Amino acid sequence: MEYGFGMVSKAKLDELRALVRASGLRATPSRLAVLDMLLASRRPISHADVSARLSGRGWDPVTLYRNLMDFVEVDLARRSDMGDHVWRFEPVRSEPHASMHPHFVCTECGTVACLPEMQFVVPRARAPRSVKQREIEVQVRGLCDGCA
Repeated sequence: MEYGFGMVSKAKLDELRALVRASGLRATPSRLAVLDMLLASRRPISHADVSARLSGRGWDPVTLYRNLMDFVEVDLARRSDMGDHVWRFEPVRSEPHASMHPHFVCTECGTVACLPEMQFVVPRARAPRSVKQREIEVQVRGLCDGCA
């Protein structure tokens, strides 16, 4: 079955619809395509990546960006800046802390890759009362195999 991104089985399409609807969003074709792309990616992807991959499907880049931001708002996706001022998105998995993992950023070519989950011991620090939510993001920088 095609919904504008590619061929998917009816079962997968039903699963995507259920995820989107359970989050309180409407399951539009563009949202299903963006969510499918997020879930299939092995690395965080930018809005430019999504727009390039879904170009020619009739959705403008603004719609695709709004879909990404909607997913962030309802905790289906996470948004990160890897230091290059480009927001990248990745799915939030249902397992606790599954989306909390470090990323590798190549300082030469800018490639971003997910690193295996690592356990970090974070000292308990007292945050100011104005801080409602604290998030720790770990990035490892260096040269990737292709640039080394």
